[in-house]
Amino acid sequence: MNPTPNPRLVHFIAGATGAWFIRGIRTVIGEGFPAAEYLDVTSTPSPIALNCAWSLIGATSNERYVTQEEKQQLVAKQEGLGRPDSTYAALIPIKKSKAWWALTQEARRAIFEEKSHHTQIGLRYLPSIARRLHH
Repeated sequence: MNPTPNPRLVHFIAGATGAWFIRGIRTVIGEGFPAAEYLDVTSTPSPIALNCAWSLIGATSNERYVTQEEKQQLVAKQEGLGRPDSTYAALIPIKKSKAWWALTQEARRAIFEEKSHHTQIGLRYLPSIARRLHH
């Protein structure tokens, strides 16, 4: 008996088949991923996951580092994933260190906004870029 899929849980499975063609894999910092031709994004892993080049599992969650005003701006401008105009996607896996999680939420927010201006930069690219955060 298969368990009921968790709609918040998402499997990213890279291999020889999948819904998305991988144009390239670029490592910025740390260990990179092996080459793969396609990426499948699903709420239920398939047997292909056993023979994949690599896989990641993420869960959708609340947005942790935005103010109420920023969230309203994001919701007003962004469009959903899977729309016909969406022909490209970027998967940006980030592994956070113990030191990152040891910071307070306020300190992490300050890094995102006061140093990197992460949300404000992202708002400039909406709705051209569809976004969905996974943890």
